[in-house]
Amino acid sequence: MIREPSRDLRRDLYAAGAAALLVAVAAVVGTAIQHRDGTLRVNWPPLLASWDPHLGPGTPAALAVAVAVVAYGPALAARLPWRGLLFTVWGTGTAWIFSLALVDGWHRGIARRLTTRHEYLQVIDRFQDIPATLRTFTDHILLDSPDNWPAHVAGHPPAATLTFVHLDRIGLGGGAWAGVWCIVLGATAALAILVTVRALADEQLARRAAPFLVLAPGAVWLGASADAYFAAVAAWAVALLALAVTGRRTPWTAFGSGLLFGLTLYLSYGLTLYAVIAAAVLFLGRARVRPLLYAIPGFLVVPLLFTGLGFYWWEAYDILVTRYYQGAGGVRPQAYWVWANLACQVLVTGLATAAGLRRTGSTLLHKEPGPRFRLALLTTAALTAMLVADLSGMSKAETERIWLPFALWLIPSCARLPSPRAWLAAQAVLALLINHLLRTGW
Repeated sequence: MIREPSRDLRRDLYAAGAAALLVAVAAVVGTAIQHRDGTLRVNWPPLLASWDPHLGPGTPAALAVAVAVVAYGPALAARLPWRGLLFTVWGTGTAWIFSLALVDGWHRGIARRLTTRHEYLQVIDRFQDIPATLRTFTDHILLDSPDNWPAHVAGHPPAATLTFVHLDRIGLGGGAWAGVWCIVLGATAALAILVTVRALADEQLARRAAPFLVLAPGAVWLGASADAYFAAVAAWAVALLALAVTGRRTPWTAFGSGLLFGLTLYLSYGLTLYAVIAAAVLFLGRARVRPLLYAIPGFLVVPLLFTGLGFYWWEAYDILVTRYYQGAGGVRPQAYWVWANLACQVLVTGLATAAGLRRTGSTLLHKEPGPRFRLALLTTAALTAMLVADLSGMSKAETERIWLPFALWLIPSCARLPSPRAWLAAQAVLALLINHLLRTGW
């Protein structure tokens, strides 16, 4: 086995150290600003959290999953059959998310997450007549409008809320079912990313990335957040597009990709930036016209449906911008959050990802051909989308949750790291510390 050059290892450690320093500076500066005038609107900057060391019923399971993945993850990822690997990643990732959520207990960690005053389940009864509600949806976005929507309902297109409305109608109502839905589907985002990396780069890199996707520190916020569900839908849209542009069942995968991209736009306004990732996939797949002939009709289905029912996406987004500045968005200083948001992402993706992104930059700089370069381009597209969101001024705080759909795509950069067990241990320790020392919320 070839030993990793010490210079590259030092550079990895420097990158991880710089990322840790960024978090420390954001915490110190943020705490000073919050104590001075309260404009950050968070209790433990740069995270929306509060200091509360605690243990819970999920603690033993979380420790067991972490130890198992660190000890056996890299070896199993290398030798399991591909489909077996995907099922193992899903099952283990789901267990990791559930166990971390249960550190806060069943009710606070899962069952009540989506029932608070800002969440979607508060308005289920207002969707008795769905077409009528959609026609008047924009009338209730502004804070000074009658019966204004809760923050998360107002802040997203109605497909997000309608998901929980339909779960309620088929007998899966309440916060527990909603939380389980988000966790179980959210865990599939890792599978979609692996499928994409395999299709556009190669299988070896996908296998090396698998344990890192399982132990992503972002699992703290994947359970139980609607953004986990959004991340999964968007990731599968990309995965199906990757399969289509590489010639795998092009009509069905391209149409399915378009359909999911259309749905993604009506789950979260910010996920329009997935166009950057989609463009990278088209470039890497050297796509011609054929996949788009199937993807575009699929993409139009959801927008035409909602527009036909009376919900106008651009009108709603324009009103939402006004509401954003009526609330915390008009108070929180962009001068702090434009860089502190990036510190949040260090906590979501881990120090291993900081080192992996260092290697991504080196690959792009030296234009190394082959699978590593293709993976670097894919990762850079996700990072670019995140930076555009950051500069927009519409993402001030809470990005540990809001940017999950982008952050998860940075983690495959860890496939380039040597000594994966050491880096995996660092990832697991970070997630366990966050979940046991802080009470995270949104």
